[in-house]
Amino acid sequence: MSATRPAPTTSPVVPGLVAVVGFLVAVEVASGILQGYYTPVFSDIARHLGIRDADVNWFEAAQLVVSALVVPLLARLGDLWGHRQVLLLSTGVTALASWGVALAPGFTTFLVAWALQGFYVVWLPLEVAIIYRRTAGSGAQGRLTRRSAALLVAALELGVIAGALTSGALVTSMGVPLLLTLPAVAVSICFVVVGIGVAPTPPVATGRVDLRGFALVTLSIGLVMAGLILVRLQGPGSPLPWLVLVLGLASLWPFVRVQLRTPDPLIDVRLLATPAQWPVQLTAFLFGMSVLGAQIPLSTFARTDPAVTGYGLGASASFVSTLIGVYVVALVAGALSLPLTSRLLGTRGAMLVACLLVALGYGLFLPLHGSTAQTLLNMAIAGVGSGALVAALPAAAAAAAPPDRTGFVTGMTNTTKTIGGAIASSVFAIALAATGSIEGAEVGAAPLSGYLTVWAVCSATALVAAACLLVVPRDAFAD
Repeated sequence: MSATRPAPTTSPVVPGLVAVVGFLVAVEVASGILQGYYTPVFSDIARHLGIRDADVNWFEAAQLVVSALVVPLLARLGDLWGHRQVLLLSTGVTALASWGVALAPGFTTFLVAWALQGFYVVWLPLEVAIIYRRTAGSGAQGRLTRRSAALLVAALELGVIAGALTSGALVTSMGVPLLLTLPAVAVSICFVVVGIGVAPTPPVATGRVDLRGFALVTLSIGLVMAGLILVRLQGPGSPLPWLVLVLGLASLWPFVRVQLRTPDPLIDVRLLATPAQWPVQLTAFLFGMSVLGAQIPLSTFARTDPAVTGYGLGASASFVSTLIGVYVVALVAGALSLPLTSRLLGTRGAMLVACLLVALGYGLFLPLHGSTAQTLLNMAIAGVGSGALVAALPAAAAAAAPPDRTGFVTGMTNTTKTIGGAIASSVFAIALAATGSIEGAEVGAAPLSGYLTVWAVCSATALVAAACLLVVPRDAFAD
């Protein structure tokens, strides 16, 4: 007979937890600046680099691919070396990449630096792992982790607001290169904060890094992304892109076989296949398609001039930053509501409702996208659900994992999320690159049919994610 777990009525006091969360909040503010600062000025960056709006999606796809590759590696290193040590390493790489984005002399350098910025994606999973280990033995480990994760996500979204409003306000008064130095400064400060304010954490696992597994997963993801790029370059009628895509998917089979035979695998396939893990990871993958893949299309749609194309909001960069601010307020509300909704509905129920809100918000874009008010309503609904999922996914994964695998599973939620976002960004780039009206093509605008495709995919994937969560055991994420 299994032992009955105590249900404390109040959260226990964990020494030093408030201070640790406070320093990590500063890290997430910097993360939010990275995620919000560029969005209002993507069209300005495109004009600065001499590329079309649709081609900006390839920047996002490249960054998400790098994130998808490095997150499982860094998450594993977090378990082996200590989560704070790897957090400091990834922050340093992100700071250097941010300076590379600001100082890039041309397209290729900008692309490489932008891709390397993707190291920041591991920050939140590592922070959740730090908090989860810090609260061990408290009797409310899962609950304290969810509450702390909600605060971290709220800080992240406040950083998004600050970044978006700042870039939107400054874009008309300074050139693009100077404008892009501010995120680099913020991340550099973040590096100092982690080094001074977060104490080193001991390793929680033994073993080695599975470099063979890393090479195989790199091959698989690389082939899939290469196939999507070839679809964009050669068109869907060419057989070569589909052959490369099939090879990429087929290469997952030897990867899984190798991981099952490896004592210390890069990706613990057996753990991910458990009933409490695979629905969470699949939900993260599907959620990444909307929360990451739809960012640039929403920005470029808002900047599109309806007087020229017949669709879009004709918004300035400063007004797009205001739209982002409203969306992020909804994200904060969703994140902060997670402890309450989890208590009322359970963690699984709260995540299920969040997925349905994301599906509803993007689904409403299909008939309602002709005015600013309609756009704000849709973004607010999707934002509440997205904020709750950003906070809930790593905490739920950690609660359903062995103690020596918390870094791995929290990192995997971001890995699968970024893979979903990378695939969606590539697909959306293909959809938005189709020729629209002659007038729209002349100004580099994407066709309305491409945007409708984006919103339909985001809504459908959220519905599928909700269906996946129905199979999770009800008590899978309990303390």
